[in-house]
Amino acid sequence: MPSTVTPGRPAVLGGDKAVTLEPSKIEEANRWPIISDEEVAAVTEVLRSGELSLHQVTRALEDDYRSWLGVKHVVAYCNGTSAIVAALHGFGLQPGDEVIVPSATYWASVMPVLWSGAVPIFCELEPKQLGLDPEDVERKISPRTRAMVVVHLWGMPSKMEELTRIAKRHSLKILEDASHAHGAKWRGRLAGTLGDAAVFSLQSNKLAPAGEGGILATDDDNLHEHAVCLGHFERIISLQTPGRRFAGTGFGLKHRMAPLSAAVARVQFRHAHERNDRRNENILYLSERLERLGFNTFLPPRDVERVYFMFMVENVESRTGLPTDRLVAALRAEGCAVMLPRYPLLHQQPVFTEERFLEIARLRHLPRESLPTYRPDALPRTTAGNERLIQLPSFPNADRVLLDQYALAFQKVIAAASDIARASLEL
Repeated sequence: MPSTVTPGRPAVLGGDKAVTLEPSKIEEANRWPIISDEEVAAVTEVLRSGELSLHQVTRALEDDYRSWLGVKHVVAYCNGTSAIVAALHGFGLQPGDEVIVPSATYWASVMPVLWSGAVPIFCELEPKQLGLDPEDVERKISPRTRAMVVVHLWGMPSKMEELTRIAKRHSLKILEDASHAHGAKWRGRLAGTLGDAAVFSLQSNKLAPAGEGGILATDDDNLHEHAVCLGHFERIISLQTPGRRFAGTGFGLKHRMAPLSAAVARVQFRHAHERNDRRNENILYLSERLERLGFNTFLPPRDVERVYFMFMVENVESRTGLPTDRLVAALRAEGCAVMLPRYPLLHQQPVFTEERFLEIARLRHLPRESLPTYRPDALPRTTAGNERLIQLPSFPNADRVLLDQYALAFQKVIAAASDIARASLEL
């Protein structure tokens, strides 16, 4: 945006809106997923085959991911949640075992821990890379801790050096939830190759969507066998391990991906990297301008290549002059599609605070004093940090016109922050 542009009076105080691009162009700039004739042709081919439950396209998708990640085993699932269930099952968790988890994440990163009969232990996030805080992880480890779920939140890889060191010292398994992180890297290594197992979600708004779907990746032969036995009974007969004897029953669940979803996923995967590049370019362009205005846009450290499943920025009130709710209202008045974070903090949810987790995890037979009590005020740093966040569009197809209009909107609001704050007090 040229430096000669005068911000003007903010719309919330009666000025003109900054975002004036036609609604149809804004819709196109933020359209996701991008569906083309390629997906239509891929789905049509599967439909015409009549093989709507078992089709080679699912194995082909697994090969795509196996080759990309360079891992031994990839298994496709009906969704990312089921893939997490399979990975935790493969870890061999026992009733009452503890698993270190974040609170600021989608519920599917944590709730499968309960269905494994284990207990989530919530930890603070660290403020720079938004992953588990290694110092708090160390404090929360007990003799019952068996694993940790590391979420690469919004596409930013976590502090893997510190977390891996802790895991090795305490003999813990690491499950990477890389659902937001297709293509992100830590020290040149892809997210999804940094733990004992990794899961990618392929849900519609993810970076390589299938509509619904999930991917489990691992080098662990034993985990792979258990995952197949749990949810892919039709594949058990092809195992070259003792697990083959369970081919008649499996372990009671069916989690396979539908071939129609796999067909979509293969096409989306082929284009994911170029689309990531465009999304990254757009967000970094706007991030540079927001950083100058005092916002923290979570730029990655030098050893990290992040991607952007979501574009979140932190409102540092001492720099911007406005509390987050007033800032969001003023930006919306400018025509910006901004909002507060859509993920509620999990440690504050009734399933934990009202102790429904005891029923889900079937833990009522254990002494109550051996199980955690979940308190809404337990993670003060995560809670405070979450209250400063603003979610922007991720601009997958935007051009500079829309990005410059967003930059102008932020500039107008910050330039008039004291007037906006005063007007809010007078209401």
